[in-house]
Parts: sequence; structure tokens; C-alpha cells
Amino acid sequence: LNWNAIFEKKGKKIIEIGFGMGDTTAEIAENISDSNFIAIDVHSPGVGNLLNKIKEKELQNLKIIQYDAVEVLKKMVSDESLDAIHIFFPDPWHKKRHKKRRLIQKPFLELINRKLKKDGYIHIATDWEDYANWVLEIFNTEKMYKLKNNDFSRKPSYRPETKYENRGINLGHQVWDIIFIKI
Repeated sequence: LNWNAIFEKKGKKIIEIGFGMGDTTAEIAENISDSNFIAIDVHSPGVGNLLNKIKEKELQNLKIIQYDAVEVLKKMVSDESLDAIHIFFPDPWHKKRHKKRRLIQKPFLELINRKLKKDGYIHIATDWEDYANWVLEIFNTEKMYKLKNNDFSRKPSYRPETKYENRGINLGHQVWDIIFIKI
């Protein structure tokens, strides 16, 4: 990806993986207009909805790739080029036999480590405590990251509430916002 060719203004380079219907993604891009975003998802209805939001809000700092995010990172993103990666409410694959399908795994961590700049961050939000503990365990086995803070229940101001977050809260789940900084 040549970010300078696809975005009019220079700014921080942020990838969001799995944007669902894209409402939150559009709101973040609108509120952080000095950063550039590439949102990646395979879900066609979500892509269509986000395209409508981009047009409606006239967002010049948000582009979409409809493809597998791991493949995009491997083949299209230069090493040490990203300022941030956002992964909000990924599928928790909560059944024990399905945990191998979770996005956050050691090989994925190694991949994003190559793509993030020094001091870049990865922000993962989930409403599944088991998944939050899984994320913390995997990141803590590596010495490439430091935890930004231990207050996982404090949502950063730039992240609006999502549909999945509201559903989790209605089910009585706590929301975990976990941010790691690449060192």
C-alpha cells in the first residue's frame, strides 16, 4: 500500500481489522481527521454500509479493503509502517474447541510486530473476559510490547461504543480495552 498515493493528506497510518457494519469506524475517522485509516473486513453488507457512511460524511481519510486481514498485512503493508492497529470486538470463539480460530495468536502477534512502527500501538476491545485474558497472556509472553495501562475498563475517548459492545453490556459483560505499545 502506498498511503501517500491513496490519501490526500499525510497523517498517522491506522488499520482497523474487522469493522462489522462500519458505523464506529466512520465515527472514529470523522473524529480523528488528521489520521488516515484503512478498514479491512470480508463482510459485504458491512462494506456497503461503510461505503455509504464514507460518502455521506465525505470522509477523505478512510479507505476499505474487502479481503482477509492477515493476507493484507502479509502482502500489502510495509514493515514498520503502521502507527496503530484497531481490533474491536473480534469473534471470541468462546468454545474451547474453537479457540484455535481466534485472530490473536502468536503468529499474528509476530506479523503485527513487523508492521507496527516503534511506539505504535495495538488496541483490542472485547466483552469476553476469557478472550481478554487470552490476549493478555499471549502479549505477555512476548517482550516486544508494553501494556499502556492496567485500567482495562476505561474506554479511550476516541473509541465510540459499538453495537457488539452494547449487546455485551446488555448481557452483563464487562468491556475490556487493552492497548499495547510496541517497544
